[in-house]
Amino acid sequence: MSRLWDKGTPVSRKILEFTVGQDPVLDQRLIPYDLLASAAHARMLESCGHLTAAECSATCQALQEIGQESLEISIEMEDCHTAIENRLTEKLGSLGGKIHLGRSRNDQVLAALRLYLLDASTGIRHAAHEVCQALDRLAEAQGDVAIPGYTHLQQAMPSSVQLWAEGFSAEIRHSAGALDYAESLAGLNPLGSAAGYGTPGLNLDRNQVTAHLGFAATHQPVTAPQLSRGKAEAALAFAGSLILQDIGRLGADLCLYASQEFGFVRLAEDITTGSSVMPQKRNPDVFELLRGHSAQAPADLQAVLAVTAKMTSGYHRDLQLVKEPLFRLIDRTLGCLDIAAYAVGRVEFDAARAAAVTDPGINAAEAAFRLVQQEGIPFREAYRRIGKGTETP
Repeated sequence: MSRLWDKGTPVSRKILEFTVGQDPVLDQRLIPYDLLASAAHARMLESCGHLTAAECSATCQALQEIGQESLEISIEMEDCHTAIENRLTEKLGSLGGKIHLGRSRNDQVLAALRLYLLDASTGIRHAAHEVCQALDRLAEAQGDVAIPGYTHLQQAMPSSVQLWAEGFSAEIRHSAGALDYAESLAGLNPLGSAAGYGTPGLNLDRNQVTAHLGFAATHQPVTAPQLSRGKAEAALAFAGSLILQDIGRLGADLCLYASQEFGFVRLAEDITTGSSVMPQKRNPDVFELLRGHSAQAPADLQAVLAVTAKMTSGYHRDLQLVKEPLFRLIDRTLGCLDIAAYAVGRVEFDAARAAAVTDPGINAAEAAFRLVQQEGIPFREAYRRIGKGTETP
Protein backbone atom coordinates (compact mmCIF):
# COMPACT_ATOMS: atom_id res chain seq x y z
CA MET A 1 0.00 0.00 0.00
CA SER A 2 1.57 3.29 -1.08
CA ARG A 3 0.71 6.90 -1.66
CA LEU A 4 0.66 8.07 -5.28
CA TRP A 5 3.54 10.44 -4.60
CA ASP A 6 5.58 8.00 -2.44
CA LYS A 7 9.28 7.94 -3.37
CA GLY A 8 10.37 5.70 -0.53
CA THR A 9 11.25 8.34 2.04
CA PRO A 10 9.42 8.38 5.38
CA VAL A 11 6.85 11.00 6.34
CA SER A 12 6.10 11.92 9.94
CA ARG A 13 2.83 10.36 11.11
CA LYS A 14 1.99 13.67 12.79
CA ILE A 15 2.44 15.56 9.54
CA LEU A 16 0.53 12.93 7.59
CA GLU A 17 -2.49 13.08 9.91
CA PHE A 18 -2.56 16.88 9.72
CA THR A 19 -2.26 17.09 5.94
CA VAL A 20 -4.75 14.29 5.29
CA GLY A 21 -7.30 15.81 7.65
CA GLN A 22 -10.88 14.61 7.09
CA ASP A 23 -10.33 13.36 3.54
CA PRO A 24 -10.73 9.63 4.37
CA VAL A 25 -14.27 10.40 5.57
CA LEU A 26 -15.17 13.14 3.12
CA ASP A 27 -13.92 11.27 0.07
CA GLN A 28 -16.30 8.35 0.59
CA ARG A 29 -18.91 10.25 -1.42
CA LEU A 30 -16.43 10.85 -4.25
CA ILE A 31 -15.52 7.19 -4.80
CA PRO A 32 -18.26 6.46 -7.41
CA TYR A 33 -17.32 9.56 -9.37
CA ASP A 34 -13.61 8.82 -9.39
CA LEU A 35 -14.39 5.32 -10.63
CA LEU A 36 -16.47 6.75 -13.49
CA ALA A 37 -13.75 9.23 -14.44
CA SER A 38 -11.05 6.56 -14.21
CA ALA A 39 -12.95 4.25 -16.57
CA ALA A 40 -13.41 7.07 -19.07
CA HIS A 41 -9.70 7.90 -18.80
CA ALA A 42 -8.81 4.24 -19.43
CA ARG A 43 -10.94 4.11 -22.57
CA MET A 44 -9.28 7.27 -23.82
CA LEU A 45 -5.83 5.79 -23.14
CA GLU A 46 -6.83 2.77 -25.22
CA SER A 47 -8.08 4.87 -28.13
CA CYS A 48 -4.81 6.81 -28.09
CA GLY A 49 -2.70 3.65 -28.09
CA HIS A 50 -1.48 3.75 -24.48
CA LEU A 51 -3.48 0.67 -23.38
CA THR A 52 -4.35 -2.42 -25.36
CA ALA A 53 -7.99 -3.42 -25.75
CA ALA A 54 -7.44 -6.28 -23.29
CA GLU A 55 -5.77 -3.96 -20.74
CA CYS A 56 -8.57 -1.44 -21.01
CA SER A 57 -11.23 -4.12 -20.64
CA ALA A 58 -9.51 -5.59 -17.58
CA THR A 59 -9.07 -2.15 -16.02
CA CYS A 60 -12.69 -1.13 -16.56
CA GLN A 61 -13.92 -4.47 -15.23
CA ALA A 62 -11.79 -4.08 -12.11
CA LEU A 63 -13.04 -0.52 -11.58
CA GLN A 64 -16.61 -1.79 -11.82
CA GLU A 65 -15.86 -4.48 -9.25
CA ILE A 66 -14.31 -1.95 -6.88
CA GLY A 67 -17.52 0.03 -7.10
CA GLN A 68 -19.34 -2.97 -5.61
CA GLU A 69 -16.94 -3.19 -2.68
CA SER A 70 -16.90 -1.29 0.59
CA LEU A 71 -13.66 0.54 -0.06
CA GLU A 72 -11.97 1.81 3.08
CA ILE A 73 -9.72 4.88 2.92
CA SER A 74 -6.93 4.89 5.49
CA ILE A 75 -4.78 7.76 6.68
CA GLU A 76 -1.88 6.18 4.79
CA MET A 77 -3.88 6.22 1.55
CA GLU A 78 -4.88 9.87 2.11
CA ASP A 79 -7.83 9.98 -0.27
CA CYS A 80 -10.17 7.99 -2.49
CA HIS A 81 -7.91 8.37 -5.53
CA THR A 82 -5.00 6.56 -3.89
CA ALA A 83 -7.33 3.98 -2.36
CA ILE A 84 -8.78 3.16 -5.78
CA GLU A 85 -5.43 2.92 -7.53
CA ASN A 86 -4.01 0.74 -4.74
CA ARG A 87 -7.01 -1.59 -4.97
CA LEU A 88 -6.70 -1.63 -8.74
CA THR A 89 -3.06 -2.67 -8.43
CA GLU A 90 -3.99 -5.37 -5.93
CA LYS A 91 -6.41 -6.80 -8.47
CA LEU A 92 -4.39 -6.30 -11.68
CA GLY A 93 -0.77 -6.12 -10.63
CA SER A 94 1.41 -3.72 -12.60
CA LEU A 95 -1.45 -3.01 -15.02
CA GLY A 96 -3.12 -1.06 -12.21
CA GLY A 97 -0.27 1.43 -12.33
CA LYS A 98 -0.93 2.31 -15.96
CA ILE A 99 -4.18 4.18 -15.22
CA HIS A 100 -2.39 7.28 -13.98
CA LEU A 101 -0.67 8.02 -17.28
CA GLY A 102 -1.71 11.47 -18.46
CA ARG A 103 -3.35 12.65 -15.28
CA SER A 104 -2.48 14.09 -11.88
CA ARG A 105 -4.36 13.95 -8.62
CA ASN A 106 -5.07 17.64 -9.32
CA ASP A 107 -7.30 17.05 -12.35
CA GLN A 108 -8.44 13.69 -10.95
CA VAL A 109 -9.78 15.29 -7.76
CA LEU A 110 -11.44 18.07 -9.69
CA ALA A 111 -13.12 15.69 -12.15
CA ALA A 112 -14.63 13.55 -9.39
CA LEU A 113 -15.71 16.64 -7.47
CA ARG A 114 -17.39 18.21 -10.50
CA LEU A 115 -19.26 15.03 -11.35
CA TYR A 116 -20.45 14.93 -7.74
CA LEU A 117 -21.46 18.60 -7.85
CA LEU A 118 -23.57 18.02 -10.94
CA ASP A 119 -25.42 15.22 -9.18
CA ALA A 120 -25.76 17.28 -5.99
CA SER A 121 -27.19 20.18 -7.97
CA THR A 122 -29.76 17.89 -9.56
CA GLY A 123 -30.69 16.59 -6.11
CA ILE A 124 -31.09 20.09 -4.67
CA ARG A 125 -33.14 21.18 -7.67
CA HIS A 126 -35.50 18.22 -7.23
CA ALA A 127 -35.79 18.77 -3.47
CA ALA A 128 -36.57 22.46 -3.97
CA HIS A 129 -39.26 21.48 -6.48
CA GLU A 130 -40.82 19.19 -3.87
CA VAL A 131 -41.11 22.10 -1.42
CA CYS A 132 -42.65 24.28 -4.12
CA GLN A 133 -45.18 21.59 -4.89
CA ALA A 134 -46.09 21.33 -1.20
CA LEU A 135 -46.63 25.09 -1.12
CA ASP A 136 -48.67 24.96 -4.31
CA ARG A 137 -50.89 22.25 -2.80
CA LEU A 138 -51.32 24.39 0.32
CA ALA A 139 -52.33 27.36 -1.83
CA GLU A 140 -54.85 25.23 -3.72
CA ALA A 141 -56.37 23.64 -0.63
CA GLN A 142 -56.46 26.66 1.71
CA GLY A 143 -55.81 29.58 -0.62
CA ASP A 144 -59.12 31.34 0.09
CA VAL A 145 -58.29 31.84 3.77
CA ALA A 146 -57.79 35.57 4.39
CA ILE A 147 -54.78 36.48 6.52
CA PRO A 148 -53.19 39.84 7.32
CA GLY A 149 -50.14 40.89 5.36
CA TYR A 150 -47.34 42.50 7.37
CA THR A 151 -44.69 45.16 6.96
CA HIS A 152 -42.44 45.98 9.93
CA LEU A 153 -44.37 43.21 11.74
CA GLN A 154 -47.41 45.51 11.71
CA GLN A 155 -50.60 44.57 9.91
CA ALA A 156 -50.40 46.36 6.58
CA MET A 157 -52.77 45.07 3.88
CA PRO A 158 -55.08 42.11 3.33
CA SER A 159 -53.43 38.95 2.10
CA SER A 160 -54.38 35.29 1.74
CA VAL A 161 -52.89 31.86 2.12
CA GLN A 162 -52.71 31.70 -1.66
CA LEU A 163 -50.64 34.89 -1.90
CA TRP A 164 -48.45 33.83 1.00
CA ALA A 165 -47.76 30.28 -0.21
CA GLU A 166 -47.35 31.17 -3.88
CA GLY A 167 -44.93 33.95 -2.98
CA PHE A 168 -42.62 31.51 -1.23
CA SER A 169 -43.02 28.95 -4.00
CA ALA A 170 -42.05 31.49 -6.64
CA GLU A 171 -38.99 32.67 -4.75
CA ILE A 172 -37.70 29.18 -4.01
CA ARG A 173 -37.92 28.47 -7.73
CA HIS A 174 -36.05 31.71 -8.48
CA SER A 175 -33.35 30.83 -5.95
CA ALA A 176 -33.01 27.36 -7.43
CA GLY A 177 -32.28 29.09 -10.74
CA ALA A 178 -28.85 29.96 -9.32
CA LEU A 179 -28.02 26.28 -9.74
CA ASP A 180 -27.82 26.88 -13.49
CA TYR A 181 -24.60 28.87 -13.09
CA ALA A 182 -23.11 26.30 -10.73
CA GLU A 183 -23.83 23.58 -13.26
CA SER A 184 -22.26 25.58 -16.08
CA LEU A 185 -19.02 25.81 -14.10
CA ALA A 186 -19.09 22.20 -12.91
CA GLY A 187 -19.85 21.06 -16.46
CA LEU A 188 -16.29 21.70 -17.69
CA ASN A 189 -14.05 18.63 -17.94
CA PRO A 190 -10.68 19.21 -16.24
CA LEU A 191 -9.19 15.79 -17.05
CA GLY A 192 -6.09 16.04 -19.22
CA SER A 193 -4.99 19.30 -17.65
CA ALA A 194 -3.03 17.11 -15.17
CA ALA A 195 -1.14 19.24 -12.63
CA GLY A 196 -2.29 22.37 -14.41
CA TYR A 197 0.07 22.43 -17.38
CA GLY A 198 -1.16 19.61 -19.59
CA THR A 199 0.63 16.41 -20.61
CA PRO A 200 3.50 17.42 -22.94
CA GLY A 201 4.64 14.63 -25.25
CA LEU A 202 1.49 12.54 -24.85
CA ASN A 203 -1.16 12.05 -27.48
CA LEU A 204 -4.38 12.39 -25.45
CA ASP A 205 -7.95 13.09 -26.55
CA ARG A 206 -9.52 15.22 -23.81
CA ASN A 207 -12.71 15.73 -25.79
CA GLN A 208 -13.38 11.98 -25.86
CA VAL A 209 -13.39 11.93 -22.05
CA THR A 210 -15.63 15.00 -22.03
CA ALA A 211 -18.21 13.27 -24.20
CA HIS A 212 -18.01 9.96 -22.33
CA LEU A 213 -18.59 11.57 -18.90
CA GLY A 214 -21.32 13.91 -20.12
CA PHE A 215 -19.47 17.14 -19.40
CA ALA A 216 -20.71 20.11 -21.42
CA ALA A 217 -17.25 21.10 -22.66
CA THR A 218 -13.53 20.55 -22.16
CA HIS A 219 -11.99 23.08 -19.79
CA GLN A 220 -9.44 25.07 -21.78
CA PRO A 221 -6.65 26.09 -21.61
CA VAL A 222 -4.96 23.57 -19.34
CA THR A 223 -4.00 26.29 -16.88
CA ALA A 224 -7.64 27.28 -16.34
CA PRO A 225 -8.96 24.33 -14.27
CA GLN A 226 -6.72 25.04 -11.28
CA LEU A 227 -7.51 28.76 -11.48
CA SER A 228 -11.19 27.81 -11.40
CA ARG A 229 -10.92 25.84 -8.16
CA GLY A 230 -13.59 26.93 -5.71
CA LYS A 231 -15.79 28.66 -8.28
CA ALA A 232 -18.25 25.88 -9.08
CA GLU A 233 -18.13 24.96 -5.42
CA ALA A 234 -18.96 28.52 -4.33
CA ALA A 235 -21.67 28.87 -6.98
CA LEU A 236 -23.41 25.74 -5.70
CA ALA A 237 -22.94 26.88 -2.09
CA PHE A 238 -24.41 30.27 -3.01
CA ALA A 239 -27.45 28.64 -4.60
CA GLY A 240 -27.92 26.52 -1.49
CA SER A 241 -27.64 29.60 0.71
CA LEU A 242 -30.23 31.47 -1.35
CA ILE A 243 -32.67 28.57 -1.17
CA LEU A 244 -32.17 28.20 2.57
CA GLN A 245 -32.77 31.93 3.07
CA ASP A 246 -36.24 31.40 1.57
CA ILE A 247 -36.76 28.31 3.70
CA GLY A 248 -35.63 30.19 6.80
CA ARG A 249 -38.11 33.02 6.21
CA LEU A 250 -40.84 30.46 5.61
CA GLY A 251 -39.98 28.85 8.94
CA ALA A 252 -39.91 32.21 10.71
CA ASP A 253 -43.41 33.05 9.43
CA LEU A 254 -44.84 29.75 10.59
CA CYS A 255 -43.26 30.05 14.04
CA LEU A 256 -44.86 33.48 14.39
CA TYR A 257 -48.25 32.54 12.97
CA ALA A 258 -48.45 29.45 15.21
CA SER A 259 -47.89 31.46 18.42
CA GLN A 260 -50.86 32.12 20.71
CA GLU A 261 -50.71 35.85 19.97
CA PHE A 262 -51.28 35.20 16.27
CA GLY A 263 -52.80 31.73 16.33
CA PHE A 264 -54.00 31.51 12.76
CA VAL A 265 -51.76 28.55 11.95
CA ARG A 266 -52.12 25.12 13.50
CA LEU A 267 -49.28 22.63 13.22
CA ALA A 268 -49.97 18.91 13.19
CA GLU A 269 -48.82 17.23 16.38
CA ASP A 270 -46.45 14.92 14.53
CA ILE A 271 -44.28 17.86 13.46
CA THR A 272 -44.15 19.55 16.86
CA THR A 273 -42.29 18.70 20.04
CA GLY A 274 -43.17 19.11 23.70
CA SER A 275 -41.77 20.63 26.87
CA SER A 276 -40.21 18.56 29.63
CA VAL A 277 -41.90 20.67 32.31
CA MET A 278 -44.93 22.39 30.74
CA PRO A 279 -47.54 19.78 29.78
CA GLN A 280 -49.54 22.13 27.55
CA LYS A 281 -46.67 23.06 25.22
CA ARG A 282 -46.32 22.05 21.58
CA ASN A 283 -43.28 23.66 20.00
CA PRO A 284 -42.51 24.48 16.34
CA ASP A 285 -38.93 23.20 16.64
CA VAL A 286 -38.79 22.02 13.04
CA PHE A 287 -39.42 25.54 11.73
CA GLU A 288 -37.08 27.10 14.26
CA LEU A 289 -34.32 24.78 13.08
CA LEU A 290 -35.05 25.56 9.43
CA ARG A 291 -34.63 29.22 10.36
CA GLY A 292 -31.40 28.38 12.18
CA HIS A 293 -29.93 26.36 9.34
CA SER A 294 -30.54 29.27 6.99
CA ALA A 295 -28.35 31.37 9.27
CA GLN A 296 -25.51 28.86 9.22
CA ALA A 297 -25.46 28.33 5.46
CA PRO A 298 -23.75 31.68 4.64
CA ALA A 299 -20.94 30.73 7.02
CA ASP A 300 -20.24 27.61 4.96
CA LEU A 301 -20.41 29.69 1.78
CA GLN A 302 -17.91 32.16 3.21
CA ALA A 303 -15.61 29.30 4.21
CA VAL A 304 -15.63 28.06 0.61
CA LEU A 305 -14.96 31.53 -0.80
CA ALA A 306 -12.26 32.44 1.69
CA VAL A 307 -9.99 29.46 0.93
CA THR A 308 -9.15 30.75 -2.55
CA ALA A 309 -9.05 34.45 -1.64
CA LYS A 310 -5.75 35.93 -2.88
CA MET A 311 -4.44 32.46 -3.73
CA THR A 312 -1.78 32.42 -6.44
CA SER A 313 -2.23 30.37 -9.62
CA GLY A 314 -1.78 26.61 -9.74
CA TYR A 315 -2.68 23.99 -7.16
CA HIS A 316 -2.36 24.55 -3.40
CA ARG A 317 -3.05 22.03 -0.65
CA ASP A 318 -5.43 24.35 1.19
CA LEU A 319 -7.94 23.75 -1.62
CA GLN A 320 -8.57 20.47 0.20
CA LEU A 321 -10.33 22.51 2.92
CA VAL A 322 -13.11 23.54 0.53
CA LYS A 323 -14.69 20.09 0.70
CA GLU A 324 -15.82 20.07 4.32
CA PRO A 325 -17.93 23.27 4.31
CA LEU A 326 -19.16 22.52 0.79
CA PHE A 327 -20.34 19.02 1.64
CA ARG A 328 -21.84 20.30 4.89
CA LEU A 329 -23.84 22.95 3.04
CA ILE A 330 -25.02 20.48 0.40
CA ASP A 331 -26.18 18.08 3.11
CA ARG A 332 -27.78 20.93 5.05
CA THR A 333 -29.68 22.14 1.99
CA LEU A 334 -30.95 18.69 1.02
CA GLY A 335 -31.94 17.87 4.60
CA CYS A 336 -33.81 21.13 5.15
CA LEU A 337 -35.66 20.88 1.85
CA ASP A 338 -36.75 17.33 2.58
CA ILE A 339 -38.11 18.30 6.01
CA ALA A 340 -39.71 21.51 4.72
CA ALA A 341 -41.63 19.63 2.00
CA TYR A 342 -43.06 17.27 4.60
CA ALA A 343 -43.77 19.88 7.28
CA VAL A 344 -45.53 22.33 4.95
CA GLY A 345 -48.01 19.56 4.15
CA ARG A 346 -48.89 19.37 7.86
CA VAL A 347 -49.81 23.06 8.24
CA GLU A 348 -53.41 24.25 8.59
CA PHE A 349 -54.60 27.86 8.57
CA ASP A 350 -57.52 28.87 10.82
CA ALA A 351 -59.78 31.29 8.90
CA ALA A 352 -61.86 32.29 11.92
CA ARG A 353 -58.83 33.07 14.07
CA ALA A 354 -57.16 35.00 11.27
CA ALA A 355 -60.30 37.11 10.86
CA ALA A 356 -60.53 37.69 14.62
CA VAL A 357 -57.00 39.07 14.91
CA THR A 358 -57.16 41.20 11.76
CA ASP A 359 -57.33 44.95 12.36
CA PRO A 360 -60.11 46.58 10.26
CA GLY A 361 -57.63 49.37 9.47
CA ILE A 362 -55.83 46.92 7.24
CA ASN A 363 -58.12 48.05 4.41
CA ALA A 364 -56.88 51.66 4.53
CA ALA A 365 -54.79 51.50 1.36
CA GLU A 366 -57.68 49.92 -0.54
CA ALA A 367 -59.95 52.72 0.70
CA ALA A 368 -57.49 55.31 -0.59
CA PHE A 369 -57.39 53.60 -3.98
CA ARG A 370 -61.19 53.55 -4.08
CA LEU A 371 -61.38 57.24 -3.21
CA VAL A 372 -59.05 58.11 -6.08
CA GLN A 373 -61.26 56.20 -8.52
CA GLN A 374 -64.54 57.57 -7.16
CA GLU A 375 -63.55 61.24 -6.90
CA GLY A 376 -60.68 61.52 -9.34
CA ILE A 377 -58.44 63.15 -6.71
CA PRO A 378 -54.66 62.67 -6.48
CA PHE A 379 -53.60 59.63 -4.51
CA ARG A 380 -51.66 61.75 -2.01
CA GLU A 381 -54.85 63.68 -1.09
CA ALA A 382 -56.78 60.42 -0.68
CA TYR A 383 -53.92 59.08 1.43
CA ARG A 384 -54.10 62.09 3.76
CA ARG A 385 -57.88 61.97 4.08
CA ILE A 386 -57.84 58.27 4.98
CA GLY A 387 -54.89 58.81 7.28
CA LYS A 388 -56.62 61.63 9.18
CA GLY A 389 -59.71 59.52 9.63
CA THR A 390 -61.97 61.86 7.66
CA GLU A 391 -62.84 58.90 5.46
CA THR A 392 -63.66 55.38 6.64
CA PRO A 393 -61.46 52.53 5.32
